[in-house]
Amino acid sequence: MKWITRENIKVDRVACPWLIRRFVDPEAQFLFVGESQLLETATREDAIPFDAPRLSEVKLNHRGVRCSFEAIIEDYHLQAPGLERLALIVRAADIKGQEPIAVEGIGLRAIAQGFAAMGISDEE
Repeated sequence: MKWITRENIKVDRVACPWLIRRFVDPEAQFLFVGESQLLETATREDAIPFDAPRLSEVKLNHRGVRCSFEAIIEDYHLQAPGLERLALIVRAADIKGQEPIAVEGIGLRAIAQGFAAMGISDEE
């Protein structure tokens, strides 16, 4: 299946593809596009959209203080040792103000910012 999200990935859009490939769709292909093109491209490519908080049509999205990583876990009924804890770390890294729930998130955010500063492509 194809999956699609916004370009210029950050923490949640790095964590979600890992989660999808590991637990949902091992053969997943990912597309990264501008937010304004996301819904149209998703329809054209028959791709599942995720992590586009400004687009209410996207089901796998932030939900309150919870991030898209958590939405995927919930909607696909994923259960694995450590997955709930990892979800808290991803949320703490992705959503400002959530750092107290998992201080490891601060380190994960720093790593993600470092990759962005290096200019690594979304596909990498």
